[in-house]
Amino acid sequence: MKKLKNMLLGAAALTALALPAAAQTNVKIGILTDMSSLYTDLAGAGSVLAARMAVEDFGAAAKGIKVDFVSADHQNKADVGSNVGRQWFDVDKVDVIVDVPNSGVALAINEIAKDKNKVFLVSGAASSGLTGAACSPNTVHWTYDTWALANGTGSAIVKTGGDSWFFLTADYAFGHQLEADTAAVVNKLGGKVLGAVRHPLNANDFSSFLLQAQSSRAKIVGLANAGGDTVNSIKQAAEFGIVRRGQNLAGLLVFLTDVHALGLETAQGLIMTEAFYWDQNDASRAFAKRFSAANKGIHPTMVHAGVYASVLHYLKAVEAGKSATDGKAVVERMKAMPTDDPLFGKGVVRKDGRKIHDMYLFEVKKPSESKAPWDYYKLRATIPAAEAFRPIADGKCPIAG
Repeated sequence: MKKLKNMLLGAAALTALALPAAAQTNVKIGILTDMSSLYTDLAGAGSVLAARMAVEDFGAAAKGIKVDFVSADHQNKADVGSNVGRQWFDVDKVDVIVDVPNSGVALAINEIAKDKNKVFLVSGAASSGLTGAACSPNTVHWTYDTWALANGTGSAIVKTGGDSWFFLTADYAFGHQLEADTAAVVNKLGGKVLGAVRHPLNANDFSSFLLQAQSSRAKIVGLANAGGDTVNSIKQAAEFGIVRRGQNLAGLLVFLTDVHALGLETAQGLIMTEAFYWDQNDASRAFAKRFSAANKGIHPTMVHAGVYASVLHYLKAVEAGKSATDGKAVVERMKAMPTDDPLFGKGVVRKDGRKIHDMYLFEVKKPSESKAPWDYYKLRATIPAAEAFRPIADGKCPIAG
């Protein structure tokens, strides 16, 4: 009996050796963001946290997917971002680059990801060109874009009497595109653009630009900038008495962290278009509670929400194909699979790479209306997904068919 038992144990051991090990899929995620400048609060370390939360909530390890992370600061310079992207793809074996809150850097990474057949998930950059003439089979543009911002905020303001505009514009790809998209909406609705002035990225002194805006006598001064530039231009506009003298500010891209930096006394009444607000529903509040607990109390912006949701959907596509190697194939699966996550709900990724979901028109509360920390917005309108983004035919994306 003992001899027979040993024979059986030996056979079992040989059988176990002969069985193939459970296949493991390796994924390396690179979060390329602004860690030190004007977009750090709205993206930055919060984007790294959001990506990690997505991996945790997906249960990657339990599904046989091993995920590694790297992160870097692109310094809002296209050459710096490009060098990081090439290093990650060629040497560090990164499969997907996430976030990139700078359209100039994003447009560069867009081309590199296509050339290397990797994946690019855009959350922080806004240029609608990413799903237009520059669209790529390797890129998904998730959260918002300049067309959606112009369509939401621009049209709402023109329809309520703000029919003459002067633009204060960040002098790079994002600002130019946001100005152009908003000007198109103003003109389409019968308004007039009286002029524009370009300011350098991360500007400190807006006085000369605001003087030009004042002299234009436009009803609306459109701020085609973001992050610290928006905060500084609004603060200095208040010092100049822009509103007291009969003009109004239109923040064309305003984030929750900008309102926090400004304070409700200064920011009250601002109208903005966003893709996500932390206090929308139980799911968004639960996410915000976890996120802020790990982020020094800072609540998530729509960029952070977009990083989370895009990484979650990406991992679903990797799981379905059992590989992250062929970037174009992963993006094709992302387009074929309906999107469904706790922050944006159900949606789709179009052929041009544009993620489609509802957008929201918010107004900043008066100090007396805010009942708790970070309780800053009230909803003015929901823009249905079918209307929120540029029609695919109008983008002239060569891969859209």
